Amino acid sequence: MAPAAPKSGDAIFASVDRVNAELFTLTYGAIVRQLLTDLEEVEEVNKQLDQMGYNMGVRLVDEFLAKSNVTRCVDFRETTEVIAKVGFKMFLGVTAAVTNWDSEGTTCSLILDDNPLVDFVELPDNCQGLHYCNILSGVVRGALEMVSMKTEVAWLRDMLRGDDVFELQVKLLKQVPEEYPYKDDE
Repeated sequence: MAPAAPKSGDAIFASVDRVNAELFTLTYGAIVRQLLTDLEEVEEVNKQLDQMGYNMGVRLVDEFLAKSNVTRCVDFRETTEVIAKVGFKMFLGVTAAVTNWDSEGTTCSLILDDNPLVDFVELPDNCQGLHYCNILSGVVRGALEMVSMKTEVAWLRDMLRGDDVFELQVKLLKQVPEEYPYKDDE
């Protein structure tokens, strides 16, 4: 029997269970608000959102690989394309454009024209340093680490701060060699 063909982001999005978008957006907003209340410092909230996203990304890889039938990507460029076109669509219902590659092919930008996390959101003046969607940078970083790519992920542009798009810069720091827990030949 031939292996199953990889599913497109649209096909996966149509077949997975979803929660109400407004409930999702409002729940995320409540989490961010509670972090602001508990931690008080905006930079600490940014770190906490990134860490929460990282923990989610580490776990989402398994679900992504199980449901998407995507085969192993050959390089960083292909991996970011799959994340942008299939991963974002599968989990958020939107796709991202991959642009602004550097000459070494180790840094690029994921551009989101639409971001469901920011519906109904306005940042107050005392939260201008807040990266409201920092959970997404953590998700991308955690997911890439699980496929042996150590990365640095940061927000460059944010529509909540008046920019025209959401731009997430992804920089490959190193390709981590896969380590197996034991050797079969011993």
